[in-house]
Amino acid sequence: MSENLKVTEKGISIFVVYIVVLIHIMPFAAFTTPFYVTMDLTLFFLSYTLRVFALTGGYHRYFSHKSFQTSRFFQFFLAYLGACALQGGPLWWASHHRYHHHHSDTEKDTHSPRLRGFWYSHFGWFMKKKNLHAHYHLIRDFSKYPELRFLERYWYLAPLPVIALLYVLGGWNAMVWGFFVPTVFVNNVTYAVNSLVHVFGGRRYQTKDDSRNNLLVALFAFGEGWHNNHHRFAGSARQGFAWYQLDITYLILKFCNWLRIVAKLKPVPEKILKEGHYL
Repeated sequence: MSENLKVTEKGISIFVVYIVVLIHIMPFAAFTTPFYVTMDLTLFFLSYTLRVFALTGGYHRYFSHKSFQTSRFFQFFLAYLGACALQGGPLWWASHHRYHHHHSDTEKDTHSPRLRGFWYSHFGWFMKKKNLHAHYHLIRDFSKYPELRFLERYWYLAPLPVIALLYVLGGWNAMVWGFFVPTVFVNNVTYAVNSLVHVFGGRRYQTKDDSRNNLLVALFAFGEGWHNNHHRFAGSARQGFAWYQLDITYLILKFCNWLRIVAKLKPVPEKILKEGHYL
C-alpha cells in the first residue's frame, strides 16, 4: 500500500493485518463512554459521509477514472480524507482499481469473488504482500504530484491529526464516535463493492465481467452499488444511470460543481443509456 513498505512476493503483511484488526476492534470503545444521542450520531454521520465520499468521489471516480476535474488543492483534500479511511494511499488504491477494470473477473483480477471467494475479495487480497505495491505505470497521471507521493508513503499517519482534533474538541467520546465507530462501517461498506456486487444483483448490461447493480450496497456506498452500470461505462461521474437509482456521490459532485469546486463532470453517453433501456 505504500512505497516505503519492503515486501516480498509471498505471504501476508502483518502490518496490514494489524490495521484491519484495529479497524474491527475500534468500535468496542463505544462501551467505554456514555452515549449522547444527538452529538454522537451527528459525529458518526459526518465522519461516515466525508470518508465514504472521499473514497467514492475521490479515490474512485476522480483518481481511478478521472470523471471530473478539480483544483490541485481539492485533489489533495480528497486524497487526504481518503487516506483517513485507512484503505491505503490514493496512488495504490486507484492503480489497483484500474488494474481491476483491465482484468475484471479473470484469473488476473486481484479480488474476483467468483474466482477467489467472498472473504478474499472482501479484504484478504490487500493483506497479501504481493499486492502492496502500487501499479505506478497505471497511475502516472497522478504520481507526478509530490504531495500525493508523500501521502502515499505515509497514508497510515493521515488520521492522527483528525483523531487529535476530535479529542481536543470533544474528548474520548468524540474520538470514539467521530472516528473509531464509523471507520468499521466505512471500510466494510466499500469493501462490499468488491465482494458483493460481483455476485448479487441485477444486470442491465451484458459486460464481460460479473458486475451487478445492487440497491442495498448503492444506498450505503453512496451510489457505488450500481456497479454493472459502472463497468459498462466507467468514465462517467454518475453511476446511477436512472433517476430512481440513487447516487449520493453524484449528487454531492453536482453540488460541488454548483459551488465551482469541481468541473466537467463526465456524463453517460446517450447510446449507453439506450443500450441499458434507460431511455
